[in-house]
Amino acid sequence: MAKLIAEFCQNHNGDFDLLKKMVEAAAIAGATHGKMQTIYADTVTYRPQFEEGLVQNGETKVIKRPYKEEVKRLADLEISEEETVNFIKICNENGLIPMTTCFVREHVNHLAELGFSSIKVASYDCASFPLLKELSKKFDEIIVSTGATYDDEVIHAAEILKDTNFSMLHCVTLYPTPLEQMHMARMEWLRTLSPSVGYSDHSLVSDTGLLASKAALALGADIIERHFTLLPPSETRDGPVSINKTQLQELSNFSKLCLDDRLSKMDIDYPNWRIVIGQKNRTLTNEELLNRDYYRGRFASPRKETTSGGRMIYNWEETPLL
Repeated sequence: MAKLIAEFCQNHNGDFDLLKKMVEAAAIAGATHGKMQTIYADTVTYRPQFEEGLVQNGETKVIKRPYKEEVKRLADLEISEEETVNFIKICNENGLIPMTTCFVREHVNHLAELGFSSIKVASYDCASFPLLKELSKKFDEIIVSTGATYDDEVIHAAEILKDTNFSMLHCVTLYPTPLEQMHMARMEWLRTLSPSVGYSDHSLVSDTGLLASKAALALGADIIERHFTLLPPSETRDGPVSINKTQLQELSNFSKLCLDDRLSKMDIDYPNWRIVIGQKNRTLTNEELLNRDYYRGRFASPRKETTSGGRMIYNWEETPLL
């Protein structure tokens, strides 16, 4: 049986009571891990190029994502430290392994002290080698997404983590991800680097349902990460790529099948499913590179001697945190 990570992201809309209900529902539906995201608005970085973005000859060169709007949006979605402790407790009570995404180096020690033993690294930090080194000393399980990351960066990340209990997830940083852009053959390459591999699914649920997640399982994925919601898709930012409790239960049941049965069922239920296999070796698309440009460095650790947040320590910098 594969590990199933229910990614709650900000689908709780900042409402801890809703997050609690999500944990309980995901546990009943068969998830193995319940994952939140530790995001605080004061770690958002101001980068002037994203205030207006840049479009030349009709082609986007830089994404437009104004700083003040992003800070305000995320501030309304924060889960407090006290609520985070309760999240860990509720996950444990419901048989889920509590997990969070660590977005800044400043939070590494604190998240371990709060009680997390499993940690997620987002795609855009796969190449944040100082962050990986620090996480490797504090957590029993490390799961790293590898989207929008160059092959040499993935290889070096695996080398850093080789003496830990780590896994690597293939994903494509297109939101949502079209089936023909999934390139799940990449999992075969990741298996040469990581003892455990999986897939982080950002497909559009209304169009393709569970096809991508099931396909990854049919191709031998050990882990599936899937956004999870209790709300209608239109009520949260990640709603369109999130599955509900009925769909999570269906995915859990599918994961319990043997590999041959998964393949047979895919051929019956989704005759053209192999479109997701794609290429083992590929270059990043322009859209992925735009996303990498924005999201890598979106969060950073503030320098202690400043109060403006104007100069931050990025996760890939070797600079010691003060």
